[in-house]
Formats: sequence, C-alpha cells, structure tokens
Amino acid sequence: MLRIILLQLVTMVVAACVAGLLGGVPALWSALLGGVCCVVPNSLFALRLFTSARKPGGTNPMTFFFGEFIKIATTFALMAAIVWLYHGLNWLAFVLSFIVVLKSYFILLFRHRP
Repeated sequence: MLRIILLQLVTMVVAACVAGLLGGVPALWSALLGGVCCVVPNSLFALRLFTSARKPGGTNPMTFFFGEFIKIATTFALMAAIVWLYHGLNWLAFVLSFIVVLKSYFILLFRHRP
C-alpha cells in the first residue's frame, strides 16, 4: 500500500510540473491541489486498512466499505473546499491531475517482478 501512495505522490509532482510548464503557476498549484484531493483520502484509507489488519480479529468487509465511504466523502470535501477557497483555479489542470494521480496505480499492475 505504501508503494501505491508513494507512486501517487510522485505522479502528483510530475503532473504539477508538467501543468506548471504548460500553464504557469496557477496551473501548477491547481494540479498539486488536484493531486492532493486523491493522495490524502487514499493515504487515510490505506492507514485505516493497515491498522485494522493489525488487530487480532483482522479486517472485515464492513471495515473496507466504511473506509471506502470515508475516502469518497473526504475526496468530495477536499474538492469542494479547494473550489470554494482557491479562486484562481485552473479547472483543466485540477481535473486532469486528479485523474492521472487516481489512475497511476495501473503502472504497478504492469510492472513485472522476477
């Protein structure tokens, strides 16, 4: 799980740098904030699963579904807060960065391990 979070952080920084080169500083900040909307909820979800797996009873489906609900709610809350508070938002950079970071775990799926 840690590798996925680290990969998402790296992808967020790369997407922000590309957005910054193409659209300037507002696009860079918008892309960073779009990535944060994905990385923070996923990190909280991974931490919750990690801690529940260490308990004597282990994980159960309700832990997973409740964690997924919290992840989605946190994502929407972060997006709403950013849209409300950051008035110079570049929507294209924000949404594209969110999507790229969200789907970055596909890179790990295609990685071959010997």
